Amino acid sequence: MTAPARPGAFREGTGVRNGTGVRGRRKALAVAGALLLAVVTALLAGQPSSAANRTAAAVEPLGVPFLPSPYPLRVTIDSMVAVSLTVDKGVTIRLSDGTTRVTNKYTFTKLQIRSHMNVTQRADGHTLTIDVPNEGSLGGYDSAGRPETTTMWGNITNVCVRVLLKICGVQGLLDFFGSLIPLTAGAEDFAGDIYAIRTVDDHAALDSTDNPVHLPGTITVTTP
Repeated sequence: MTAPARPGAFREGTGVRNGTGVRGRRKALAVAGALLLAVVTALLAGQPSSAANRTAAAVEPLGVPFLPSPYPLRVTIDSMVAVSLTVDKGVTIRLSDGTTRVTNKYTFTKLQIRSHMNVTQRADGHTLTIDVPNEGSLGGYDSAGRPETTTMWGNITNVCVRVLLKICGVQGLLDFFGSLIPLTAGAEDFAGDIYAIRTVDDHAALDSTDNPVHLPGTITVTTP
């Protein structure tokens, strides 16, 4: 299920079903609370005091157009296709606690999820999980046929490809060749520690209803 949003805003589809009566209201409140907590985590995680809050608020974004949480997202995808992937290595980014990290920047037109994507973030005593059990996508082409853009900042820790046989641990080759030419390829058993993911329709008009994010699944927040 997707919903229109303003250009430049994040838009996301989920598989949460609407309920009725008290159960419906409880589910709606739970989903709203999860989304709110995710936003709070992204902005405030890793800041132990009010003084640290003031310091983080004063710093300017670096390498990413916003300040990601210092707690990276653990992203796994069973099967996927990356379209027109390019890699910028050794990019320095600033996080919401004011610290910096040297990481990679992955840019592609579309990330097609063929099977099961899981995103998990553990921070400040809670765990945020987004689970897409089947197919989904980040980016692609809008209704006018113009390319959208997805960018990830982080490090790929494992990826496998099939060339007659399944070969794993080829993320170094992916980073190397992706820094030279755009790559379009299928992959399996993707795993990465990702600080930020941004998907936008760079060409969207004010009345556009195109949604560059299609992640039909669930979002949950748990505490110990």
